[in-house]
Parts: sequence; structure tokens; C-alpha cells
Amino acid sequence: MHNHVSTAAAARTIAISRGLQLFAAFMLGVAILYGAGFVQASAAHNAAHDMRHSQGFPCH
Repeated sequence: MHNHVSTAAAARTIAISRGLQLFAAFMLGVAILYGAGFVQASAAHNAAHDMRHSQGFPCH
């Protein structure tokens, strides 16, 4: 009987963990979409440009 209770508790913990993971992934996606939708084009270009230079890729 003791194993049954601990198994149920473990299943409940896994279900809560999965729910939190899904919620966190959803919120990350919303933040990325929000950021991409409202970023200034010049800011995005400058960030990509600087990243290319920092990785050693020529871009000119």
C-alpha cells in the first residue's frame, strides 16, 4: 500500500512538472514573438551585424 501512495505522488509530481515546462516554453515563445514583432529594424540589423563580426564571418 505504501508503494501505491508514493507512485501516485510521483505521477502527480511529474504531471505538475510537465505542466510547468509547457507553461515556461509557451511564455518563452510569447516573449520571443513579442520581441521580434516590436524590435526596430535597425536594432535587429545592428545586432545581427555585430554577431557576424564576433564570429569572424565577413559581411561586407
